[in-house]
Amino acid sequence: MTSITSSSYAVHFNENAYTLLNEHLSKANYSKIFILVDENTHNCCLAPFMSEIHGDYDFEVIEIEAGEINKNIATCTQVWEVLSELDADRKSLMINVGGGVVTDLGGFVASTFKRGIDFINVPTTLLAMVDASVGGKTGVDLGSLKNQVGVINQPEMVLVVSSFLQTLEKRQMQSGFAEMLKHGLIKDKNYWNELKALDSLEAIDQLIYHSVTIKNEVVLQDPTEQNIRKILNYGHTLGHAVESYYLDHPTYDLLLHGEAIAIGMILEGYISHKLTGLSKEELADIKATFLSNYPKVSFNTEDIEAILKLLKFDKKNSHGNINFVLLNAIGTPEIDVKVAQELLEESFAYYKD
Repeated sequence: MTSITSSSYAVHFNENAYTLLNEHLSKANYSKIFILVDENTHNCCLAPFMSEIHGDYDFEVIEIEAGEINKNIATCTQVWEVLSELDADRKSLMINVGGGVVTDLGGFVASTFKRGIDFINVPTTLLAMVDASVGGKTGVDLGSLKNQVGVINQPEMVLVVSSFLQTLEKRQMQSGFAEMLKHGLIKDKNYWNELKALDSLEAIDQLIYHSVTIKNEVVLQDPTEQNIRKILNYGHTLGHAVESYYLDHPTYDLLLHGEAIAIGMILEGYISHKLTGLSKEELADIKATFLSNYPKVSFNTEDIEAILKLLKFDKKNSHGNINFVLLNAIGTPEIDVKVAQELLEESFAYYKD
């Protein structure tokens, strides 16, 4: 499987990934190499990853607590302090081995420590492989508000090793699958149809590759998300608000990112039908596909009001306007669409029916 080249780095796959990592390490002459993991990837992924590294390097392993709830500045501060205590300098390297929380946070920590040290991402979840692996977005949450603090900064390389997926439970795989379905909705109707026909997520190397290719093509056109890159946020305006609400709710169970985004894609599909021409048949297809893959969530009036209030924190907003990515048709998105409050409320009624 050939590497996918982005703006200033490449995404490498499986055996080729380790070969090119070892070549890079042998040439780069890093003063120290830090490996950031959470407790899950420390237990399941670190040993097989380390066994593929050839050479005598000065490694230090830094472990953070797993979960979106720990993707915050407090965790960053802990990692910055450990780096400082272990004499990290500007010629150090950080390798982030984990899901999106580890790669987002680790990339942000590396981008800001001593005004920036090199980092490499090794995504170990399906979500991170198809989403966080490309684009250079790093950052953390502010309270329960998603990705409010961060920078766009590119890694030295990204290593996608699909054998790490064997460590995941089905729910985590399904969470990543939502982002793959999104790639079909915004860019490739044939891919959407291929994905929704799958009866297993076991042998999906080529589909991961296709998703990474789609995202990379979009990012190359618009690295800093001024225009076309916004299409990658389809489902995320309402989906992130749902995710944030559940992250902060004292009694509700947490929703995984893909589970919340799946809801967002149904809601924004309904709004697309009302505003931008998405056909009734394609809307029904979107709803049926997501509800067959993800459990339906029950929202009461209070939940919906609280979720809609969170929309004002969406990163795509400007000049006080909430900007949505909607669909003219499956595979044809439209950016910067403003949506009336009553239509947002209607979308939840459609989801509940």
